Amino acid sequence: MAKKTAAPSRTMRRKKRKLRKRAFFVLIPLLAFFAVAGYAGYLYFKAETVFSDSYVEEEREKSPLRDAEVNPSLDNVSILIMGVDSNDHRDNAGSARTDALMLATFNKDEKSVNLLSIPRDSLVYIPKVGYEDKINHAHAYGGPTATIETVENLLDIPVDYYIKVNFHAFVDVVDALNGVTVDVPYEFKESNSMDKRDAIHLYAGTQKVNGEEALALARTRKLDNDIERGKRQQEIMSAVIKKATSVNSLLNYDEVLTAVGDNMTTNMTFSDMKTFISYGSKGTNLDINTHTLQGYDHQPGSTYYWALDQQALTETQSMLQQHLEISNPVVESSSSSEYAEPAQEDTTIESENY
Repeated sequence: MAKKTAAPSRTMRRKKRKLRKRAFFVLIPLLAFFAVAGYAGYLYFKAETVFSDSYVEEEREKSPLRDAEVNPSLDNVSILIMGVDSNDHRDNAGSARTDALMLATFNKDEKSVNLLSIPRDSLVYIPKVGYEDKINHAHAYGGPTATIETVENLLDIPVDYYIKVNFHAFVDVVDALNGVTVDVPYEFKESNSMDKRDAIHLYAGTQKVNGEEALALARTRKLDNDIERGKRQQEIMSAVIKKATSVNSLLNYDEVLTAVGDNMTTNMTFSDMKTFISYGSKGTNLDINTHTLQGYDHQPGSTYYWALDQQALTETQSMLQQHLEISNPVVESSSSSEYAEPAQEDTTIESENY
């Protein structure tokens, strides 16, 4: 007769359950670690691919206001941010104006950032054409290089890098972050990114907006002016940065990178970009000091301009030079009295729709 196998004792069953529990608590963190590490590795590879594809070699190796090329991990640097509203349905890739223009200066020791908004209607000297005109025309005259040269001439500081972003990227990035919270100052209607009139309708108050709504808020100036619009653009950018650097947005980075990929060009390498991570060492409370160029309404003929206040401009130049810790560079430029008269509106440049 076969011998019966003894049933496991109650003590043995308890030990097995404990082992299974221990294995569970060990394996789950390990699996989570490898999942996070794998996702991080994937994002790093994708970021390197996206930003490498966005890299465009600039015509000049360095700013003529620099004695040598800068290293953002060692030097204080500046970045010119250009928002260009070029669309396939407008067929204006070669003649688009900059609808948003901001200069950011970075101080490596303070880990601080100054963000200067440059009103698009600012009347400035454009070296590319040799006369005064609206600063947003510089890009239409000569692309990023002409815009950089104009900003350097205006602010008496070197522009080390630039980032040019199509507004479609802005819409997609905000949507990838599941919207951002902003303060809408008043009720308004505005066209969307495809120029459909009054497609966006926002009411006054603090609220969460999607990409199209955020773009409409950044573009509109129907009820105020270019200065207030510049302030709104700074606020929206700060909201996007805050949301993007939050832990809750980590899983959205894949979509953010996809949104940026096809809509950005820059003269920064991926290696250059990685050095700016250190500026986020203060966490989500990174201080971004915002400024704008002061001035007044000026309309000598049929065209409106924003005439810059020279005293305020001098103070802004000094502030930026101190933040970059550079001496006052020598810039070959003419005084306002020596400039040629502003050019009449060039019909070869796209008309302004908003």
